Amino acid sequence: MREVFHQSLEDVQGRLVEIAELVTVAIDKATRAFGTSDVALAEEVIEDDSVIDDKAIALDELAIEILARQQPVARDLRIVVSALRISASLERMGDIAEHIAQLTRMRFPERAIPKGLKSTFLKMGELDVEVSRKLTELLRTEDLALIEEIRNADDVLDDLHVSVFEKVLSDSWQGEASATIDATLASRYHERFADHAVSVAKKVAYLSTGDWTTSTDTIDVIIAN
Repeated sequence: MREVFHQSLEDVQGRLVEIAELVTVAIDKATRAFGTSDVALAEEVIEDDSVIDDKAIALDELAIEILARQQPVARDLRIVVSALRISASLERMGDIAEHIAQLTRMRFPERAIPKGLKSTFLKMGELDVEVSRKLTELLRTEDLALIEEIRNADDVLDDLHVSVFEKVLSDSWQGEASATIDATLASRYHERFADHAVSVAKKVAYLSTGDWTTSTDTIDVIIAN
């Protein structure tokens, strides 16, 4: 029974990695579609989001079944509880990728990126893809060194998010109302995607430490040891 139980826990981790990989594909396609007005690529993201949703639901059902039948304790319990919370964040990240793709489709054949902000959004897209890849590796390996890299990328995205708002609120901004809306929505989507990644990273830290309030300093000590 214990062997079956631990196989189930490994299945939980494997499914989280699988969902994270799908999210990475989604945000990569969504940001490329947004940058090039590739509506066909955007449609792929929108259509495939249901796959992420279905896999997240299946994972939640497995986790609930483990809780009911196995009544795990200590680290095993943390794995199952964290999986439920992580799957919700990953599902939301998939939704955000879909939202970016929907902006592309809505503005096609025009470009969704407002004039004067292309380089900013290309950078935000690159950072989101980087964050998602690092998050997938974190879920696969529990290498806590990746947490700081994810946080650093999130900080850069936060700064870029602020710069977009400063741009559209400046006296020099000449974009129409639709361009202003697109810019603020897209910027928020990119920023929130990374925020969810940071949230997942904190949950992985919880798995390793058992402490929801683990600080960066504490993580550094764990890595050193």
